[in-house]
Amino acid sequence: MRVKSLLGAVAASVLMAATAACGSSESTSVPVEGDWSQVVSAAEQEGSVYLYSTQHPDNLAKLKAAFEAKYPKITLDYTRGTDVEINPRVETESRTGKGTADVHMSSDPAWITAAAESGAYSTPIVGPAFDDAAYERDKSIINDRFFLVSAAVFALGWNTNELPAGLKAPDDLLSESLRGKIGVINPAGFAAVVDEYRFFDKNWGSDFNARLAALNPRVYPSALGVAQALNSGEIAATPMVQPLVREQAAGAPVGWILPKPAWGTPWYSHVLSAAPHPNAAQVLADFLVTKEGQTALSTGYASALPDIPGAVARAQDIPLPDTATLTPGSITRFQQDWRASFTP
Repeated sequence: MRVKSLLGAVAASVLMAATAACGSSESTSVPVEGDWSQVVSAAEQEGSVYLYSTQHPDNLAKLKAAFEAKYPKITLDYTRGTDVEINPRVETESRTGKGTADVHMSSDPAWITAAAESGAYSTPIVGPAFDDAAYERDKSIINDRFFLVSAAVFALGWNTNELPAGLKAPDDLLSESLRGKIGVINPAGFAAVVDEYRFFDKNWGSDFNARLAALNPRVYPSALGVAQALNSGEIAATPMVQPLVREQAAGAPVGWILPKPAWGTPWYSHVLSAAPHPNAAQVLADFLVTKEGQTALSTGYASALPDIPGAVARAQDIPLPDTATLTPGSITRFQQDWRASFTP
């Protein structure tokens, strides 16, 4: 199988050039043109790959183990953070040409859409796994650069010690008995979370957010923080947590149910144009959409391949939110209104 040229014709092996600067030297690598085995060989010479991701840390740890088992000559390291933290890093590294990350995984729909349209931060993907019929390339790849890896589907969650009978529907949350015991996510800087709150009012009742805010919920910076608060009993319930599959498997006193309808947002990844390890980046990108990669990433999430253990839905069934309604101005206005309602 032939793969596409990324940055023009280059020798079919990795070119390592030493450059002296300020009394020190650093190695750089360039993408290869050739068949997939040559890309893998060049990636192994690079020896490492770096991922930026907002995924759950347990899934990222599983991904590292699975990737290094398949490619023992390539070390995978990663930084886990929020889109608010990571997206600006990607932009800075692209602008300066001094990259740390090789692959970036994001769930920010506005950023993904704009970046995919501009092509400013990415290079085309070349791996064979993207052509697997089960991956449904036509539904899963944007502009030959951004590729679907999974999706978050948000559930109603509860602490079983606090709510032994659990929750059946969103309205069950709006009880005076849960005053001060509900956890929510601060939407500051998160276009996807703004979309989620809008989804509540559109699908669960036009005054759902107002009624929720009236119960003085506790505010957390992320869905992971909400899940941890449920596990500890700091809160009793939430309308916005990822399915608590791993927490239940670990024996945590939690329950969850996907409401009808449920809100979700996909994760897309891309190979960065500033990647210091461009061949290893392509190998990691390809691995993310193989069965091994999907099995590592999909616990509690929607998977981009069918029949993945631990997955709760199919990622291709969860579209990107409508970014036309998520302009910077509209997000800022929503966050101001949210702050006035949800915080003292």
